[in-house]
Amino acid sequence: QVQLVESGGGLVQPGGSLRLSCSASGMLFSIGGRGWYRQAPGKQRELVAHITSGGSTNYADSVKGRFTISRDNAKNTVYLQMNSLKPEDTAIYYCNAVTIYGARYWGQGTQVTVSS
Repeated sequence: QVQLVESGGGLVQPGGSLRLSCSASGMLFSIGGRGWYRQAPGKQRELVAHITSGGSTNYADSVKGRFTISRDNAKNTVYLQMNSLKPEDTAIYYCNAVTIYGARYWGQGTQVTVSS
């Protein structure tokens, strides 16, 4: 089992920044890729950013150049730095981890609201 806890969401004005954190506990040795997803009201959950155990990253086209995913393996934490936020970035953001056994785990979600 892997437990994920997100933090760092909140209300920010357009053009502002937020940093989300996702701390992992449990069977940490089994964790491979980590990612951030988001789900806006009335929409499907979508991938925002992903980072492999080796540090390779990929991003949704809508956030490229604005968001950065990183991981601190010593702290078992993944971060999502979000800059130049737009109202359309408003969503619940979920942390995700996939283990080497193929199991997928989710955090509880953290609300990000971009509004003036």
